[in-house]
Amino acid sequence: MSKGRCVTLVTSEDKVSGAQHMIADGLFDRFPIDAIFGLHNHPGMPVGTLLTREGPIMAAGDTVKITIIGKGGHASRPHLTVDPVLVACNLVMTLQSIVSRNVDPTQTAVVTVSTIHAGEASNVIANTAKISMSVRSFDPAIRTFLEERIRKLTVSVAEGHGATAEIDYEHGYPVVVNSEKETAFAREVAEELIGADNVATCPLLPASEDFAYFLQHRPGSFLRLGNGRDSAILHSSKYDFNDGSLTTGAALWARLAERYLDL
Repeated sequence: MSKGRCVTLVTSEDKVSGAQHMIADGLFDRFPIDAIFGLHNHPGMPVGTLLTREGPIMAAGDTVKITIIGKGGHASRPHLTVDPVLVACNLVMTLQSIVSRNVDPTQTAVVTVSTIHAGEASNVIANTAKISMSVRSFDPAIRTFLEERIRKLTVSVAEGHGATAEIDYEHGYPVVVNSEKETAFAREVAEELIGADNVATCPLLPASEDFAYFLQHRPGSFLRLGNGRDSAILHSSKYDFNDGSLTTGAALWARLAERYLDL
């Protein structure tokens, strides 16, 4: 280690929310970290390639769980009930209008209803229906707006049908924001290692990553490692990590450390 400098290299494991625990445990107090770099697999790009991007690269990710509370009853007498399934279906369609009609088209946002559950029998109208959502954004103002709009529409749709709604809005990972200096350095090292033709600018990625918490404390950069053009997407049952990318990833870690500690 030269000139008293320390660089930490972290390989991300998606959906493992350990960054906050590491920070709370004193990561940045116990170790003299000057800069931090992360690496994530990237299906769709050739093996042996790397992607970088200055500024925002991955989205903030929030999770919303909504319970629609109606009045159950017999399916043959729906007029005596408040059907939460009907309310939930109307709500799903209404929520899809947020991005298309309320968010500036030049901004990026995602509102995805991922699950909907209600009842067990075909001749019974259930008392409740539950839906869950994934909400993604790159701008703090848009993130706040999405929450406000989701809450307001949920309450309005439920009340309009005579039901009520409970909303559990969980603020997840913040936006991953790569610092300018460290990203330029990482790109320079990557181009030196594998050639400029094999280093590309990463598009904005609506997926989320808890590496964002590290970047709130130290400057650094989060890179993406090509997994093959024909690779199945992440979180797919057909996804398979391409072992051919290991050499490039390991070499990048070594070169980053060597070059940074020589600064």
